[in-house]
Amino acid sequence: MASANEHGTYLLTSESVSMGHPDKVADQISDAVLDSLLKHDPQARAAVETLVTTGLVLLAGEVTVHNGAALRALEAVEDTARQTIRAIGYDDPATGFDYRSCAVLRALHSQSSDISQGVTQGQGLHAEQGAGDQGMMFGYACDETRSFMPLPIHLSHRIVERLAKVRQEGVLDWLLPDSKCQVTIKYGGTAPASVHTVVVSTQHTEDVFDSSAGQLAATARKEIIDHVVRPVIEQEGRDLWSDDIKFHINPTGRFVIGGPHGDTGLTGRKIIVDTYGGMARHGGGAFSGKDPTKVDRSASYMARHIAKNIVAAHLARRCEVQLAYAIGVAKPVSVWVDHFCTGQVTQQEMIQLIRELFPLTPRGIIEYLKLERPIYTETARHGHFGREGDGFSWEKTDRVSDLQAAAKSIMIEV
Repeated sequence: MASANEHGTYLLTSESVSMGHPDKVADQISDAVLDSLLKHDPQARAAVETLVTTGLVLLAGEVTVHNGAALRALEAVEDTARQTIRAIGYDDPATGFDYRSCAVLRALHSQSSDISQGVTQGQGLHAEQGAGDQGMMFGYACDETRSFMPLPIHLSHRIVERLAKVRQEGVLDWLLPDSKCQVTIKYGGTAPASVHTVVVSTQHTEDVFDSSAGQLAATARKEIIDHVVRPVIEQEGRDLWSDDIKFHINPTGRFVIGGPHGDTGLTGRKIIVDTYGGMARHGGGAFSGKDPTKVDRSASYMARHIAKNIVAAHLARRCEVQLAYAIGVAKPVSVWVDHFCTGQVTQQEMIQLIRELFPLTPRGIIEYLKLERPIYTETARHGHFGREGDGFSWEKTDRVSDLQAAAKSIMIEV
């Protein structure tokens, strides 16, 4: 991940993948199904896994709904999957995968009653709603960017996001939906110093392939740099653009066959892309297709919210929060924080502030972040963190003043 040299500098690389990447296609379908249920039943339970490959979409998992409207939405999951694929841009049978001709198979059943009793209010061994699974979840924030995200993953996300924009708007009409980006940042100490390398691999139409050279036409490669990469880097506003940046644009040469026709996609296979690009720890649980009683998702969102507010309050320059849960138990079994020696309060004092100011039970998190809404399809592309919009409630920095006041109350100058 990082390699230090004798001058105290190192390189760190993060990757993002586009909405048309097969794994992201699967994530978006899973979350679109979840949203279709939550629209009619805020207490719907879902753990939907999707597999996509040439001409095929397979939906599997557990779903429980509580009213007729949600049941009808469940019966319409085939249409939900097709419309999601269409919105991504797979609308041409020549690509080997399109929303009209693909088969959509479903193998969905109800949630286990043994699990349900542990996460339903008033059932099981505990009166309060418990966590939907055991596990540990991490949240991270730093002051490298305005979004409080690490610079490598922030730039990678914004580049694939812009690739989608110029494709959908017809600016570069030769682009197809599948693409990946990788950004390497040179750090001096803990601070980003410059953009070192940018890798972009994007699916394209046949007409921009230079067969004589065995690679994407030089004009097309220049268009990606000029219309996509450079605007994103310059928008960061810290003189990051330079002529010294190394570019690898479609380094394999040809990328016409892509998407689910080029590689099978599975829900939950891009967990590092979904979080912090390798800069921070990951508990291992994926997000997409899971309703918010699954703490894999909801507690990860809360941990990010806590870490971001701590950094925004200038209580630390970098912060990582861990929350851990036992299935069926409401309160976390542990709360941990690391401020990487950048904190204005001790780690124990920071944990005290977290416990006092933030709800940490599954029901408390769901209500605080307003997670029983159909907001999840948008999260399944271009990252779950560092985003703007009403649906991204965990990105709000609305507890800054509370944290600062509480820190002062324990006699620490902030």
